[in-house]
Amino acid sequence: MQLSTRGRYAVMAMVDLAVRARCATASSQMACPPVCAPVCLSEIAASQHLSLSYLEQLFGRLRRAGLVTALRGPGGGYRLARPASEVSIAAIVAAVDEQIRATRCEAGEPGCMAGAGPDGTAGRCQTHDLWFELGRQIRLFLEGVTLADVVDGQVAGRAVATTTAQVAPIIAAQMVPTPAAHQEPVPTAHAVPSLAAHAVPVLAARAAPLAAD
Repeated sequence: MQLSTRGRYAVMAMVDLAVRARCATASSQMACPPVCAPVCLSEIAASQHLSLSYLEQLFGRLRRAGLVTALRGPGGGYRLARPASEVSIAAIVAAVDEQIRATRCEAGEPGCMAGAGPDGTAGRCQTHDLWFELGRQIRLFLEGVTLADVVDGQVAGRAVATTTAQVAPIIAAQMVPTPAAHQEPVPTAHAVPSLAAHAVPVLAARAAPLAAD
């Protein structure tokens, strides 16, 4: 699955804006750097080889989502509404109405496969859950990456290659059923880093006996 040009262009433009804001701050020699000057969209369009009119549409959505602020008039432009470290890539994608999913099913429809439903109507195909979970993993990954991560080059290596057999015991341990009165919430995106952190030592411990044989 690939993001459409809308989501991809929005991320590219926001990263460009974050880089320009950081350079403007770093170039200041004052003890308290001033608020970064707004960036003209034509500059971003030129550097990223993007359509200016298309960027204007995207930044209109980003502004309504509270991710950027706009200054009109001479010398106007856009600046980040909050620090780059507080803006996730998922938030940018969502702001421009990009749907992150890998299934063929459209929202509100019963399924993509004719005759798969209990009454012979359309229903979900056998691979639906596979593609649904893939889309969910993409969302979780993008929620854990910020603009600052991209600008600082801290994205490479963030994806951890694991198999079901490797992480199933860890997931099961964190999702042990509890009494209804003390039901624990299902692990969210914040639990994913802990799974990755524990996966490596668990795999190493299991591999040791095999190596000895």
